[in-house]
Amino acid sequence: MRRIAIAVAAPTLTFSLAACGALDGSGSVGDASPTKGNDLTVGLLLPETDNTRYEKFDYPIIKEKVAELTGKQGKVEYANAEADASRQAGQMQRMIDNKVDVILLDAVDSHAIADTVQKAKDAGIPVIAYDRLSEGPIDAYISFDNELVGEVQGRSLIEALGSKAGPSDKIVMMNGSPTDPNAKQFKEGALSQLSGKVTIAKSYDTKDWKAENAQANMAQALAQLGKDNIAAVYSANDGMAAGVIKAYKDEGFTDLPVITGQDAELDAVQRIVTGEQYMSVYKSYPTEAETAAQMAVAKVQGKDIQFDSLTRDRVSSPTHKNIPAQLVSVVALTQKNIKGTVVTDKIYKVDDICTPKYLASCRAIGLVK
Repeated sequence: MRRIAIAVAAPTLTFSLAACGALDGSGSVGDASPTKGNDLTVGLLLPETDNTRYEKFDYPIIKEKVAELTGKQGKVEYANAEADASRQAGQMQRMIDNKVDVILLDAVDSHAIADTVQKAKDAGIPVIAYDRLSEGPIDAYISFDNELVGEVQGRSLIEALGSKAGPSDKIVMMNGSPTDPNAKQFKEGALSQLSGKVTIAKSYDTKDWKAENAQANMAQALAQLGKDNIAAVYSANDGMAAGVIKAYKDEGFTDLPVITGQDAELDAVQRIVTGEQYMSVYKSYPTEAETAAQMAVAKVQGKDIQFDSLTRDRVSSPTHKNIPAQLVSVVALTQKNIKGTVVTDKIYKVDDICTPKYLASCRAIGLVK
């Protein structure tokens, strides 16, 4: 069991459901008497649509898993805030008013949503923080090991620069949104690998994770530093990496530096194939989403042993300590392991990646013959 502060997370091993001793969907061994049958409703609040993962992976996977666990009697009430914290608070209040049985919350603003989390608690509705650690009295947390994500990005960046990397190399850091607690952890993880090895010439906290904001920030950095003085760009996710690359191209620069990312979005995988982007971080969305659904159903149905087996870690937010959690590990995605990660896990087919535009590059790295 681990205890981790939100701002000081440490690397963790992946806790598989088998390793944790998780029960199957029936939860038949040693469970408390169910407080709710299979006719339950899970409220799912996701933060934005700029990152394609939420609509393409998280929502459909959670919906399918809830149906599977409840004999197709359970349902998911879904809302996406489109990066608007006020809208999300309203969406959550409607779910409270509709008396959903449990809420999975991926917060736009982890601090601003705390009062609404308290309202859910007062209404007797459990709230499980999903992907981002919310403030307020949440019942559990499921996410990836976020500081490890930053460490993987920072370590990959240094490896890409090679043995000649040193303090004379100037780096631009394109960090995530200041309202997202994950962004702080990504940054801290990256800095643990970058500090003392390169010079952070510019660092930006990018509002709402938006690609256009990252593009504007990068344009400013290029104007002030010059393209030849930037050895690499730490981008906290793939969407912002696209903005960084666009800023270079808009200035007529095609010789790109090392650029990192995260989320293994399809267009990012294709940029990795061509070499425009050096790496991304692959996170198993099916593992996170399916586990979140299991946690939600077990919590509502009073299956305490199953719930406890899924939440062996502990984290702390600025408002609450020792929150039950599961932290899922991650892997660096580069040209070398595309087939062994996103293709093997059926996130994408080779044909999805190697469209005619990218076929020659796919052949060059051995992804297709």
